[in-house]
Amino acid sequence: MNKDLKEFQRIIGYEFRDESLLKQALTHSSYANEQHMPKLSDNERLEFLGDAVLEIVSSEFLYLNYTDLNEGKLSRLRASIVCEPTLAFICKEINLGDFVLLSKGEDMTGGRERKSILSDAFEATIGAIFLDGGMEPASKYIHRFVLNDIEHKQLFHDSKTRLQEVVQANYKEPLTYNLLSESGPDHAKEFKVEAVVGSKVLGTGIGRTKKAAEQEAAYEGLLRLHKEESINII
Repeated sequence: MNKDLKEFQRIIGYEFRDESLLKQALTHSSYANEQHMPKLSDNERLEFLGDAVLEIVSSEFLYLNYTDLNEGKLSRLRASIVCEPTLAFICKEINLGDFVLLSKGEDMTGGRERKSILSDAFEATIGAIFLDGGMEPASKYIHRFVLNDIEHKQLFHDSKTRLQEVVQANYKEPLTYNLLSESGPDHAKEFKVEAVVGSKVLGTGIGRTKKAAEQEAAYEGLLRLHKEESINII
């Protein structure tokens, strides 16, 4: 492992009684296979559990705090804040990728930055905390890292539309997306895209589809415009 488990526990603010649960939560299937570990030693079962815990905690939070939204709008809002790109973005904030156990091949091909691996590991850590300490610490973990700053997180759901609106209101030049690179086999393509206004690069994004990469580039662009030019992005 690149970094010590104690360091990760310090970052997330939770100390495991059974540290083996955390290790399993951070064990990708590629590592388990490479190390010939026993069946079901990877984090997939914990991810299954964590996904369910995340759904109930986020649903309760939205139900109690967004009393003016109907079922459909609540569902869309929940989907935007627990989607793969959002969870992967959270993982970068807590450096989760540094702690994931990957096979040498997966590590060398950028697995520590892969959104699917990061989001799955994050959900697995929720499951591990739930098993280790119950619903209360799992809920605190979710509230601290997922259910904070929802207004910005939900922009992930359709960043392209919001960025288009912001650009039209503040720039004369049109918003365009440029494909910078396309790599990987057909079943695991990776696209890198930049969002541009005139000669100004607003943001870059990487995704398994062009649309996903454009969404990330747009989200990065929104954050940059808000930070550097104090433009309202909500």
